[in-house]
This record gives sequence, C-alpha cells and structure tokens, in this order.
Amino acid sequence: MNRQQLFEIANNWFQQQSWKPHTFQKETWTAFLQGKHGLLNAPTGSGKTYALWFPIVLNYIKNNPDYKSKHKKGLKAVWITPLRALSQEIKQSAERIVTDLELPMTVGIRTGDTSNKERARQRNSLPDLLITTPESLQLLLASKDYGNKFKNCSAIVIDEWHELLGTKRGIQMELALSRLKTVCNELRIWGISATIGNLEQAREVLLGPTSSEMENSVLVKANIKKKIRVSSIIPKQMETFPWRGHLGLHLLDDVIPIIKKSKTTLLFTNTRSQCEIWFQKILERYPEFAGEMAMHHGSVNKETRIWVENAIRNESLKAVVCTSSLDLGVDFAPVETVIQIGGPKGVARFLQRAGRSGHQPGKTSVIHFLPTHAIELIEASALQVAVKENAVEDRLPFLNSYDVLIQYLTTLAVSNGFYPKEIFPEIKQTFCYQGITEDEWQWLLNFLVMGSQSLKSYDEYKKVEVEADGKFKVNNKGIAMRHRFQIGTIVGDANLSVHYQKGGYIGSIEEYFVSKLNPGDVFVFAGRNLEFIRIRSMKVQVRNSTKRTNKVPAWMGGRLSFSAQMSELLRLELYKAATEKEQSKELVALNHIFQKQREESLVPKPDEFLIETFKTRDGYHHIFYPFEGRAVHEAMSSLLSYRISLLSPITCSLAFNDYGFEMLSDKPLDIQAVLDNNLFTTEYMLSDLQKSLNSNEMSRRKFRDIAVISGMVFTGYPEKGVKMKHLQSSSQLLFDVFRDYEPDNLLFQQAFTETIEHQLEEGRLRLALERIATQEIVWKQCQNPTPFSFPLITDRLREKLSNEKLADRIKRMTKILMK
Repeated sequence: MNRQQLFEIANNWFQQQSWKPHTFQKETWTAFLQGKHGLLNAPTGSGKTYALWFPIVLNYIKNNPDYKSKHKKGLKAVWITPLRALSQEIKQSAERIVTDLELPMTVGIRTGDTSNKERARQRNSLPDLLITTPESLQLLLASKDYGNKFKNCSAIVIDEWHELLGTKRGIQMELALSRLKTVCNELRIWGISATIGNLEQAREVLLGPTSSEMENSVLVKANIKKKIRVSSIIPKQMETFPWRGHLGLHLLDDVIPIIKKSKTTLLFTNTRSQCEIWFQKILERYPEFAGEMAMHHGSVNKETRIWVENAIRNESLKAVVCTSSLDLGVDFAPVETVIQIGGPKGVARFLQRAGRSGHQPGKTSVIHFLPTHAIELIEASALQVAVKENAVEDRLPFLNSYDVLIQYLTTLAVSNGFYPKEIFPEIKQTFCYQGITEDEWQWLLNFLVMGSQSLKSYDEYKKVEVEADGKFKVNNKGIAMRHRFQIGTIVGDANLSVHYQKGGYIGSIEEYFVSKLNPGDVFVFAGRNLEFIRIRSMKVQVRNSTKRTNKVPAWMGGRLSFSAQMSELLRLELYKAATEKEQSKELVALNHIFQKQREESLVPKPDEFLIETFKTRDGYHHIFYPFEGRAVHEAMSSLLSYRISLLSPITCSLAFNDYGFEMLSDKPLDIQAVLDNNLFTTEYMLSDLQKSLNSNEMSRRKFRDIAVISGMVFTGYPEKGVKMKHLQSSSQLLFDVFRDYEPDNLLFQQAFTETIEHQLEEGRLRLALERIATQEIVWKQCQNPTPFSFPLITDRLREKLSNEKLADRIKRMTKILMK
C-alpha cells in the first residue's frame, strides 16, 4: 500500500467520527511513515493521541498487507505515560482505532496497578500495543530475554515529555531509549509535549544530541492557538480583603455561582491539605453539594480516584476539588470551567490546568484565578500577560546523575547481564551522560562490583559479579529481587496507608505527619474526620469521628517556588504599578495597597531594588525584595547573612517567600555597611554559599534520595517498608563515611551538586545578583510594617502561632497599618 492509500484509511475513519484531521496530525503521519523520529508540540485537547496512534497502526498495515490471515503476535509499539491515571484513556483511543479498522492487534497496560494475573500473562506474551510508565519499562528491561520481546517493536512514544524532562524519571527514559535503539530492529522514537519553552533542547534530550536519530528527526508544531479566557475573582470589598495568612476561603461564596453556572468545574489547589480544607468548607456551607462534589489527589486511594474520573466523564459531578493529580492528559470533555485557588507558581502549570476545560479542538478554555491574599492579584495580572504572549518556562535537563546510571546498570545486570564495551557508547550518546569520562565509567563499574573504596570489605555492597568473558551479571536471586522492588527514581517521605480498624483502605499519608499524632487525635483526610488509633505494620488505623478538627495532613510538596519565567513576569507587572497609567483591572484593584505602600516606603521601578527596615516587638526587621521566587531567596538570604556576619557578629533568623526575604535580629543591622561593602557581588559566590548554608545538612538530605536510587539503601519489601528515620540514619552513616574517608566518591559529590544546582538554583541566583548590581538600591527606614512585608512577617508567625491566634494578630497588624 502506498502512502496515499494509507492516508485514505485514516481520513475515512476521521470522517466517520465527523472530524477532520489537523495539519499537524497529517505532518506527523507523513514523518513517521518516512521512518523519521520526532517531537510533536501541540496544546492539550487538540488530538495529539491520534496523531501518533494512527501512523503506528498504518505502518503495521503497510508492512503486513495480509494481516487478516497472518497476524504475528508480539510487541509492536510502546506508549509511555508519566501518570498511571492516563493509561485507561490512551488504551481507549488505541482500541477505538483497532476495533473500527478490524485489526487483529491487542492493546494492554503495564503499570503499578496491573494485576498479578495480567502480569503473568504478559510474561508469556506481550500485547501488540503496550501502554506503560518509565518505571514499568525499566522492570521489563530487568526481565530475562528482554531483547527478544522488544526486537520487533517499531515505535516508542513518550507522552507528556515536558513532565519528564528535567527529572530523574526523564533520565530513566533516556537510558531505556539508548538500549532499545540497539535492541529493536527498526525503532522510531517520538515525544509528545504540550507546554514547554525549550522545544529544540527537549528534542535533543529525547533523541540524544549526537545520535543518528537526532539527525533524522523533525519537530512538528501544531499551529493551533488555544483560546484561553482568564478571569480574576476580585473581592467586592478590596479594603477588607486579607493581606496574608489565609487559604482563599474569604471568597468561597464567590465560587459557588461559578460552579452552579457550569456543567462541571475543577477547583485546583496547590497542596493536598488545601484541597482537603476547601472540600470540607464548601460542604459545610453548602450541604446541597453532597453527592455532587468530590475530591481527587495523589494520596486518595486508586478506586476512589478512578470513580471520580469516570464520574467527571459521565457528567454526574458538579465540582471536583483537586491538586496536580488532574493536571495531565485525562480527557474530560464535560469540564467547562477551571478555578485556580492561589498562585500556581508557574506559567506552564497554569496553562496546563486551563486546558482541562474546553478539552476539545476549537473550544475556549475558561479559568478563574482566585487570590488567597491581596498581593496575589499581581500574579493574576502577570498570568494574563503570559497567556497573551504564550510565555512558557524552559525545563532544564539533568547532567551526570550517577545514581540513576548505577540503578540502570544493575537492571541490565539483573536481566541478561551486560558487556561494558557495548553499553558505554550507548550511554555516551544520551544527553545526560554525554560528558562522562572513562575514569568516571571505571569508577561506576568498580562500584557495582565492590561497592565504593571505603565499603569494599562489606559484602552487602557487592552486587554484580564479573564473569570469565567480562560480562557483568547479578547471579544472586535475593539481590535481583530487592533491585526489582526498588526500581524507580521517585523518593518521597515514607508513605503510610490509612485503613479503618475493621479493614477498608482510605489512602496514604506521609510518615512525618503521622509521627506527630497521639492516639485519639482527629484529623481531616479524604473528606472525612478520622480519629487516629495506632500504627501497625506500616498501616495507620483510624475510625470515623464526629469531632471537629483543624488538623489536616501536610505534604512536603507544599513548598512550590516561582519559576524563572513567573518571577520575571511578576516583576514586570509590579513595575507597571510604579510607572504606567494604563493598568490591568487586577492592578487597579490593588491601588489602595500600592497607595499605603508608597506612604510607608515605595513601589520599586525597573531600575530600583528595595530594602525596608523597621522595628516591632519581635525585633529589627530587614526586608529585601528581589522578586525571584522562594528557592532563590532561600539561597540569597543565607548568602547575605553569612557575608554580613563577616562584617559584624549578629544573629538573624531568616524568612523567605516568592517576593522577598527577611532578616530578623535583636539589634539593627548597619544597612549602609552592607551597601558600601558590595555584598550583592557574584564573586566567591559558590564558596560563600557553601559556607553560609548548612550545605552539609542539605546535601545529607539530598544524599538519602541518591542512596536509595543507587541501591545502597534498601527501602524494604511491599507491606514491610523500612521506616523513613531508619533510611535516614542508614544514608547518614554512609554520608559520614564518604565525607571522612572518600570525599571523591561520585555519589557523595553528586549530593552537593544537586543541592547547589537544583535545590538552590545557583544559576538563577547568579543572574539575580547580576541584575541587582545594575539597579539603584533604595533603602527605606519605615515606622511600621508595609503591605509588601506583610506576607513575610505572617509566614514567620504561622510557624509559632495557632490559626486563631495568627488570624487575630494579622487583624491587629492590618488595623495599625490602615490607620
């Protein structure tokens, strides 16, 4: 069959659905059938799935013209999804095509949710089209004779590539692809990405910067302008709207008419605890929503999540309060409206969430921005600009993650074993390891066989044996089994499952939250009031309670920081407040706050950097406003306080948020001396940063993850997980051994590199300091706290005060300021 005949099959199918294929879909089909690799960039809800399932199926028809009488079973294509929740959706799309075209192809799913019975069936024979996750793909590479299973695979599609890029799961994919390129006879590699700034680099990371695949690849862009309508919920009485310290609940009554007007509304929160609180509060005030409203986040059990997703599809729910668990790909046509509660911290995240509504080609996405406090309206204004200009963040890839590479090499050693001379060139072709040296490679091989230099007398670290012909192989069944249990790069705090005392699984919460509970304590989880009874074999036992409570599980994911793109947009909006007559309605609504800010201090212009000082009963406040995001401010505040301590001995407590940072001391700082000594310089920045931050302590925490991923520390068997504090102590012991006896250990050094580059965003810090060097530094000595300082002061108070006391204190502070 020629290409025109194949296209005819696809066009007829589209006609039967009363659709018309987009140009980008046809371009993708053409490139794929020409044997090219590529990256497809298209907005959410535009038909990306059919852009790649179709050419896979058409290619099969082309190569097997007599497929109706002769169908050879076996894997033909793999579709990678970063979220298990998406797999059912993708399967339905594939099955729809296969059934309508009467093809003998089977479609299967292989994720952590796949039953043991289905896994056993797949061990004997994989489906023709397999949908799986990065972790499950690695598990397949850890099975004996994986080469035969994959040899006839002609395509691998990595969905939502922007979500994997810049993460260790993305590196897992780079490594898996490097192997499959060799194993498969004729493989095409395709990525699908929605919102991302650095598309060209994303393609390089996917295919390998110097590979033949990169040379024979295309970047297909969908020329579809997704219409997005952003509408800010501006309080009717702005003067009494809180300046800080709330979860947006003041505007709860403004949300209800929006929900009532729409078929289905998704309310996105940034944290799981905020999600739980909003769900509770809406039901308390509007009990008529009972049965029409649900909650969805990553810690709610799988059955409930699937029920919620299906209920959205069949339009039986009016509203769902959710977190990023519903950010990606699931196609919910009935969703008309999205409400974002609080700043989303990034443009891509905001656009992704907006795309959940109007999730069909040609439909307008509607998103309402609900500020949790007044200053967040500046973010709303910045996001309006981002949507107009389609300004999306870059995702920066990792380099030289030795922990992931050790895990991958162990995976190969567990399956068929590997020869270093064959594998090294494959690894050198990946983006992550393009700069790896022969010496580093040799160190990693030695590590696999002996453990590190300082651990070589301990047998438990000797996992891989070198056979007579030079093959690296794991022959110990116990080591192989433990490795399979621990494949993956997502290391969070240990999760404990929550069960009713009489059975019945509710969800999972992090160990550190449970460790603070006493028997009899009541907390809110999965929309229920639960009384804590005890922990037994990694299970939290609870019973329903009628007591009211303010305790909500907090998850470590609640500390999101502004992206670089978001920080820049926010600064530009703020400068408009100081310089421009024409302003957005959000900025106009904030006029009374800007006015108050000017009375006490100033609203900075583009060439100004603001420092404020004032005294309260808590001490002397010194506040700096780089507007660069929480991560950068954490590093900058430590750097500055260290440099100040060299001038004069002074003790400061630090607080930081997305707008700035505060140094609170018991005596005034000489700010003039700070300015005279050029403390914002980038000179000696790295060494000062390492001295200033307890970089040892931060790297120690980072090393725990590295120790788990590389397999030095075992997290335990299912149902018998190792307690997080035991993991922590095991990894700390290793950290101390390497620090004292083997400081050149690559994994030990990686912990420091990741802390500086990823956690503290050293590159962004350097750029921020360079920008400040070009601005005029304006130091304002104020009598009272200013509106801009409010969020910082109240954030610090929240650590010390209960919610009620904090609310009273904020009211009093606002009253003083508004006199």
